[in-house]
Amino acid sequence: MQLHTHTWGEGDRIALLIHGIMADHRTWRRVGPALADRGYRVIAVDLRGHGASGRGEYGPEIYADDVVDTLPVGAELALGHSLGGLTLSLAVDRLKPKRAVFSDPAWYLAAPAEGFGPELFARFKAAPKEQIQAMNPRWEEADVDIELETLAVWDETTALGLTALMGSDLMPAAPVVPSLVQLADPSHLITRERAEILKDRGFEVRSVAGAGHTIHRDDFDGFMSSLEGWI
Repeated sequence: MQLHTHTWGEGDRIALLIHGIMADHRTWRRVGPALADRGYRVIAVDLRGHGASGRGEYGPEIYADDVVDTLPVGAELALGHSLGGLTLSLAVDRLKPKRAVFSDPAWYLAAPAEGFGPELFARFKAAPKEQIQAMNPRWEEADVDIELETLAVWDETTALGLTALMGSDLMPAAPVVPSLVQLADPSHLITRERAEILKDRGFEVRSVAGAGHTIHRDDFDGFMSSLEGWI
């Protein structure tokens, strides 16, 4: 599937951005221009089932095939958040960026607890503004409004496509290219023990103190600072 993309900047270097579940390219509203100011041409996708991209079957391998079909090979930088981080890890050997950043990647999805699973997660599509604000007290108002807009066009059945992965260890065995793993503090996806395993496997790991899962919205300055040396 050819995905919908949004581009910032006209630089000689290319940066690729892959969002997490429920979002689309608009989640990068500050990151895209910031990278463009550093000389990048920034290309952000809408994964299938999200934003202006098409609908169809869902699953991480399918998302990875889509981004490979859509994005250029050999970019200077590729950055994926959450589900986008998992997607990037499954596509990085084909996209062949010079560097990869995995922002709080979905490399471990806890098995559903009783009463909470993908079906309940899918119902988040109807979350009111007050709930989003309460869950994300550090977000700017613009990000809350964008979240409502992206939820409105999100195909919530994408959540059901993750069911088979629940409880599975999805951490890569080794980095395909020089790779940074950027973590929330604390990260509910990558525990400290898993972070140490990733370091042993050759990944650089950095945490953004006090930041929630969507680091670039929770603490934009901390997000950008933690990328120094990688962008």
